[in-house]
Amino acid sequence: MRTAETVDHCDHEHRCEQLEQERTFLAALLDSLDAGVVACDTDGRLVQINQPMREILRTAEHPDTPHAWASAHGLYAPDGRRLLATEEIPLVRALAGERVAGQQVVMRPPGQSARRLAVNARPITAPDGRQLGAVAVGHDITDAHRTGVLRAVQHAVNGVLAAERGTTETAHAVLGAIAGVLGWRCGEYWQVDADAEVIVRVVSWSEPGRDLSAFTGTQPLAFAPGQGVAGKVWAGGRSIWSADLPDDERGFARIAQARQAGLHAAIGLPMRSGGAGAVMGVLAFYTDQIIGPDDDLIGLLEGVCAQVGQSMERRRADELAHELATTRERFDQVAAQLEDYIWTWEITADGQAHSVYQSPNTAGILGAQVHGTDLAAAFRSRYLHPDDREVYHAFTATLASGQVAQAEYRIIGVDGRTRWVWSRATPRREAGRLLVDGISTDVTDRHTLAEQREHLLRQQQQQVARLRELDAMKDELMAMVSHELRNPIGLIRGYAEMLRDAPDLPGEHRAFIEVIDRTSGRLQELVDDLLQLARLEAGLVTIDARTIGLTGLIRQAVEEHQAAAAAKNLTLTTELAHYLHVHADPVRIRQVLDNLLSNAIKYTPGEGCVTVTAVPACPGSDGLPSSVTLTVADTGIGIPAEQYDQLFSRFFRASTARQAGIEGTGLGLATTKAIIDAHGGTITAAPREGGGTVFTVCLPVNAPATT
Repeated sequence: MRTAETVDHCDHEHRCEQLEQERTFLAALLDSLDAGVVACDTDGRLVQINQPMREILRTAEHPDTPHAWASAHGLYAPDGRRLLATEEIPLVRALAGERVAGQQVVMRPPGQSARRLAVNARPITAPDGRQLGAVAVGHDITDAHRTGVLRAVQHAVNGVLAAERGTTETAHAVLGAIAGVLGWRCGEYWQVDADAEVIVRVVSWSEPGRDLSAFTGTQPLAFAPGQGVAGKVWAGGRSIWSADLPDDERGFARIAQARQAGLHAAIGLPMRSGGAGAVMGVLAFYTDQIIGPDDDLIGLLEGVCAQVGQSMERRRADELAHELATTRERFDQVAAQLEDYIWTWEITADGQAHSVYQSPNTAGILGAQVHGTDLAAAFRSRYLHPDDREVYHAFTATLASGQVAQAEYRIIGVDGRTRWVWSRATPRREAGRLLVDGISTDVTDRHTLAEQREHLLRQQQQQVARLRELDAMKDELMAMVSHELRNPIGLIRGYAEMLRDAPDLPGEHRAFIEVIDRTSGRLQELVDDLLQLARLEAGLVTIDARTIGLTGLIRQAVEEHQAAAAAKNLTLTTELAHYLHVHADPVRIRQVLDNLLSNAIKYTPGEGCVTVTAVPACPGSDGLPSSVTLTVADTGIGIPAEQYDQLFSRFFRASTARQAGIEGTGLGLATTKAIIDAHGGTITAAPREGGGTVFTVCLPVNAPATT
C-alpha cells in the first residue's frame, strides 16, 4: 500500500526528471542554432553558452564577474584594437536593463583568430516582472564584413586613380586609401632603381595622429635585393605576408624599429611594369596587430597593385616627358643669360676638335658675339694667346684620351683685350663618337684679385711683424717704467712717514702729508699691479700649486669682505659644497677671490646682494669631479653686452663704471685672468638674470698629467 510520503517522493522524482529533460532539450535547441548564445544570471555568472559560442571562445573557463569578460574572451570595439569597457559589453548592457540591437563586437580570444559578431542582447524577466538575468545572441558577420572591406578598398583606389595627380601625390593617396580602409597604421611606396641596383622608398604614409617616426624615419631609405620587406618582394617577385615582423625568422630589416614603433603584421606587394613584366615597385603596409595571412586580401591587393602599377607607369612617363621638355626650355633660357660660354665638341680620331653645340653668348670670353664660326677650331688658330699654346694642347689631349680635364689660359678677344679663361670639360662616348661637354668662364677678375691679394698679404705680414715689435717694446717699456717708479715712490712714502712723525709739524701740514701718503700708496699699488701682470703674462711668476681646500679658502675670503659689504648695506652670502679641493696656489687663488669680491662689492649699489657659489663639475672617467666651478654673482650696475669680450683686457673699464664715477685702474680682472690661465683654468663673465654680472671660474681638481 502506497503511503502519502511515497506518492510525494515519486512526484518529486518525476518533476526532477521532467526538469532535466527540459534542460537537455533547451541546451540541444540552443546548440542547434547558427548564432552564438550566452546568458547570465543577475549576479553576472555565465549560466548558458551554446555550442556555436563555445567554438568561438574555445575555452572551458569563464570568469564569474563581468569585469573580467572583455580580457578573458578578447572582446574588442569594431576597430579591433580597443578592448571593450565593462559597461560596453552587450550582455552587461542587457543586464543593466538595456535592449541592444546589432552592436558589432570583434572577438579575439587569446591564441585564436578574430571573428566579427553582430550582437543582440536583452534582459530576461519573469512573468511577475522580476529580472532573472540577461541573454546575448551573436551572429558571425566576419565574411560579410571582409567582403565589404575588400569592395571599399577597390572603390577607394579607383577614386584615387581617377584624380589628376602626380606620381608622388598619387602614391601617397593610394597608401592612405588602402591603409585607411583596412585600418592599417603605415604604408610605403618603393620604386626600383635598376641603375643603382637598389629599391628606394619614395613615399611613406602614417595614420594621422600616430607617431611612427621610430620606424619610418626622416631620411631617404634604400634596400638591396632581398633586404627588408620591399627588397624581398623585389627579389622574389611575389607578395610577402609577415604575421609578426619583429619575431619573423626570415630576417627582415628594421626589426628593432618596428618593435619600438609597436608594429607587427606586414604585407609587401609587387607592382609590375606593364602589369605582368618586371617588378617596378612595391607597396608595403604595416599594422600594430598580429594578423595571419589572408589569401583573399592578398588576391585583392595584388589586383589593386596591377592597376596602380599601370597607372603609375603612365603617370611617370608623362612626368618624364614633361620634365624633359621643361628642362630643355629652361636650359636654353639659362644658357642665354649666362656670361659663361657653354659648348659641346666632337673630337675626331686625328685629335681635331669641332663644335657640336655652342651657346650664343660668346661675348663673355671674346668681348663680342661671334656667329657662324667653329670656335673649337678657331680658339687655337685665332684667339689663343701664344704663350699658352702648350697648356691648351695638354687640355685637348687629355680630353681626347677620354679623361676629365680643366685648364686656365689666356685669350685675345675680338676687342683686342686679353682675358684669362677657365675651361673644364667631361668627355663621353655616344654611338661611337667622342663628345666633350664643357664650360668656359672669364676669370680675369679672379687673377687680378689674386695678384692684389698677394700684394695686400705681404703688406699685412709686414704690419703684423711691426705690431709685434711695438707690442714687445710696449711691454718692456711698461715693465721698465714700473720698476723705475718703485724706488722714487718708496722714497716719497718714506719721507712722508718721517715728516708725519715730526713732533712740531703743524696740523695743516700733517693733512698735506696724509694726502701725499695716500696718493703715493695708490700709485704704489698701480705699479705693483703692472709689474705683477707683466710677470704673469711673461711666465716669470712661479705658481706654487698643490692640493688645497677651496671651501675653507672661500669662507675665509668672504668673512674678511663682510665688513666692506656691511658698510654698503649689501648682503654677502655663500652656497658652497662641502670639502671642495683644487690643485692650485692658495696665495694666488686668494688674490683671485679678493679681486672678484671687491669688484662685486664696489659695483653693487646699496641694498643689493653678492652670492658666491662653488660646486664640483665635469666628472672624469672614474666618476669623480675633474674640476670645480666657482661663481661670484652680484646685482650691480652690470656691463653692456658688447663690452664683455674686452672685460679682461688691461686698463679696460666698462662704460657703466665710468658713468657711475667709480674709480679703478682696469688691471684687476686682467691680473685675475692671468692667474687663472696659469693654473690651467678658465674665467668668463656674463649678465646675471635680473641685472648685474656673474663671473664663473673653473679650476682643475688634479695636477696636469706629465709625459
